[in-house]
Amino acid sequence: MALKLDAVGKAIGPFTLKYGWKDVVLYSLGVGAGFSEIHYCYEKDLKVIPTFAASSLGDFTSRLAAASGFNPAGVLHGEQEFIFHRSIPTSGELTTEGVITNYFDKGRAKGALVVARFDTRLPDSRTLFTSVVTMFARLDGGFGGPDAPKQSLAFPDRAPDSEIQDLPGFDQPLIYRLSGDVFPLHVDAEFSRKAGFERPVMHGLGTLGYACRGLIQCLTPGAPEKVRRIGCRFSRPLYSGTPILTRIWRSSDGRALWKLVRASDGVVIIDKGIFDFGDPPHVG
Repeated sequence: MALKLDAVGKAIGPFTLKYGWKDVVLYSLGVGAGFSEIHYCYEKDLKVIPTFAASSLGDFTSRLAAASGFNPAGVLHGEQEFIFHRSIPTSGELTTEGVITNYFDKGRAKGALVVARFDTRLPDSRTLFTSVVTMFARLDGGFGGPDAPKQSLAFPDRAPDSEIQDLPGFDQPLIYRLSGDVFPLHVDAEFSRKAGFERPVMHGLGTLGYACRGLIQCLTPGAPEKVRRIGCRFSRPLYSGTPILTRIWRSSDGRALWKLVRASDGVVIIDKGIFDFGDPPHVG
């Protein structure tokens, strides 16, 4: 297989998600919510964790593999950004259309980056949120393209302002995948071994959901609709059943920086986290 270099700019989709309150609750359970956050898990006065936006992408890895031609056996989720234009309804129908925006070449020994943008709209065509996905295709480098531009994000030189502890259950990927991301790396032991892992790993977006819950708890408690943007880089895979910490630094009004680390040794799992929050610019 080789990257389809002519795929840049070509549409992916559209594809549609019809969902109800049970789907919202299933997602919440998949990212660790429970009785302590009953507003995410009970249809009475239900609230939506903003990273439920990931459900609109479905099996995005397979969609991007088909569009770009990358080798799925060597792919990892590299970076993710969600930009929220409106509050996500607790039920409805969403239509998503995407496009590959860039390929970056890290060299034959390192791989390639495949960057895509997805816009998700309500039935009346209003844009609900935008998703920017960067896939790290470890087996597809060396095609002669440009390297990715350097990006820097300076964290404050101090201890975090807050830390949130959590513990994804050992079977967490089996729950999370029911929200649409059925890529076999997270469930199939043989596929995972061939990809270089001892067993299936957590979904990167599932781990991001844990971080999002913690950020809301600290910065917009009880008001997930105030989340405007969340972005990050996935640094290392995480095995389910591993205790985690989300470390949070307030950087300015309406913005925080964050990392998610293994609680046992501080090894960074998710890095370069950005979280913007404030009153929603749109209602409904």
